[in-house]
Amino acid sequence: MDLELYGAEEELLGRLDCDEALLGSYPVADGCRVHVIDQSGAHIGEYEDVSQVEKYKIAESDYKKQPESLRSFLCQQRWGHYNAEGTQCWVDKQQQRWAQEAALVAALPLGAHCQVRLLGQPSKLATIMFVGQTDFKPGYWVGVHYDEPLGKHDGSMGGRRYFECQPKYGAFVKPQSVTPGDFPEEDDSLEDEL
Repeated sequence: MDLELYGAEEELLGRLDCDEALLGSYPVADGCRVHVIDQSGAHIGEYEDVSQVEKYKIAESDYKKQPESLRSFLCQQRWGHYNAEGTQCWVDKQQQRWAQEAALVAALPLGAHCQVRLLGQPSKLATIMFVGQTDFKPGYWVGVHYDEPLGKHDGSMGGRRYFECQPKYGAFVKPQSVTPGDFPEEDDSLEDEL
């Protein structure tokens, strides 16, 4: 590879041919450019098409015998689909969780007033507007219309409308966080009683 230094007016200032010299030892100024001339014979785009690169192939039986392969590591660690027992346990727990959520959802009537309790937040009063599975996340979800603008949206998520409400009044929560009932209106007055 050859390097040439050009000035701001595109005039050749010199060749950068001394490997030990620092760039500052050449007459570099604002507007200069370094021109690179590739002498390797490579063509533009020659290495971009990976289908042209010859691949190393090993027989499946030989790969299984390799002691230090990714597959042997995953088998030793029992990760991914090399841990059929753990995967089945996770699937069973997930199905059990969804069955519990389905039972909770069955007890949540649409239009009922409810209290929503989320971890690390004060309880909020709302109306149940949607109960069921959604496109944005797996499992069962409850769409609520808060009594106050404490929500995140207007009843739509991911371009699909699940229920109608004003902006910032809607939210989706898990069924475990919802308790239906006749909850009194919150008294937010700051007047002290004497």
